Amino acid sequence: MSAGLNAAQSEAMRDLDGPCLVLAGAGSGKTRVITQKIAHLIKGHGFEPKHIAALTFTNKAALEMRERTAKLLEGKTLTTPGKESRKVPVNQLTISTFHSLGVQIMRQEAEHCGLKPQFSITDADDCFGMVQEQLGTTDKGLIRKIQSIISLWKNAMVSPDQAFVFASNEDEHQAAIVYRSYAATLHAYQALDFDDLILRPAQLFAENEQVRNKWQNCLRYLLIDEYQDTNACQYELVKLLAGPRAAFTAVGDDDQAIYGWRGATIENLAQLGKNFPKLHVIKLEQNYRSTVRILMAANNVIANNPKLFEKKLWSARHGRHHHRDGLQ
Repeated sequence: MSAGLNAAQSEAMRDLDGPCLVLAGAGSGKTRVITQKIAHLIKGHGFEPKHIAALTFTNKAALEMRERTAKLLEGKTLTTPGKESRKVPVNQLTISTFHSLGVQIMRQEAEHCGLKPQFSITDADDCFGMVQEQLGTTDKGLIRKIQSIISLWKNAMVSPDQAFVFASNEDEHQAAIVYRSYAATLHAYQALDFDDLILRPAQLFAENEQVRNKWQNCLRYLLIDEYQDTNACQYELVKLLAGPRAAFTAVGDDDQAIYGWRGATIENLAQLGKNFPKLHVIKLEQNYRSTVRILMAANNVIANNPKLFEKKLWSARHGRHHHRDGLQ
């Protein structure tokens, strides 16, 4: 074991041979696995920080991960063959939200998408105004509903043309009509909305081998936090970035998917095994946050959840030995 990690955390940190899925229950130290793995890639395997990307969902989570990683690498040196030892350039790491990475990709590759590098990013209010204009109504509830349908389509990589085929009720048919004009208006304004920041890079990588290869060589190891909250579009972006090398670690909990309202689906956990047959699954089942009694109650609750992977949280808190059912 290293750096105070338990056996499962240590296994997850050291697994670098291919695709790795770390199933981590609440309070089992999953952020720690990601930060220690970044440090291990750099200190133990000579990875350049500029070749590593860790992706998460909120700016707060990204900031915390950056701070914890910087602390682990503080004062450490990087030795590259043929070069002098130097301080680890921590600021070259990409530790960001999916959307921040999307902005970075689009600023560099804008010309391949018919955009100027200084394209604008429309906020929710501007998008609301554009949908309102297309609908010609002041009904805020309807405008938000149409906005939401369009957003879910984008997150599922459904084009305006496909939306007409998928539309199954009056609201969706109306949304499909708006979606087409809305997409055209954004393009005319040289603008992207929030969903486009994932959709457009994913489409670009799917269509342009040269650009895809460039980014696969640029970001050679990926770490994805809260993987269970990815939607179809984010999954596609990760899959295309990882490429045939498939050097990535996804950390997720199938009992804790919270973003279902914006297209996240635990189907992505199932897809991972299908798309990457060599996927190595590691379970973190020891909980450091809660007492045994709380975890017994929690395990009873999540026992009824639809599952892809069986796991049972346990705790060693209070210094008593407890039977650890379900561990493999």
